[in-house]
Amino acid sequence: GMIPWLLVAELVCLKRQSLGELVRDRMAAFPASGEINSRLAEPAAAIARVEAHFAEEAQAVDRTDGLSMSFADWRFNLRSSNTEPVVRLNVESRGDIPLMEARTRTLLALLNQ
Repeated sequence: GMIPWLLVAELVCLKRQSLGELVRDRMAAFPASGEINSRLAEPAAAIARVEAHFAEEAQAVDRTDGLSMSFADWRFNLRSSNTEPVVRLNVESRGDIPLMEARTRTLLALLNQ
């Protein structure tokens, strides 16, 4: 709508950066894996395995859209497809690419056990 567009225009003026620069800065602040699709025989069991693995460490858990778990410096969302035996994984960290990559590897290993 118009209000979000005006807020973005105001931010561009206040920061004296282009919209592209602002987006680049935000992307660097929160590196993300991008959506990773994994075809699994038992998606529900794999998601339960991931949840059990991280349950004690998680600062917040949300099941609104699959399983979202947040931690001090990173978070992930894992959700099943409604039409095929696929889970979709997104991992994001707070400015720490190696952490995001390490957690992505851990999550994929748990999913594929």
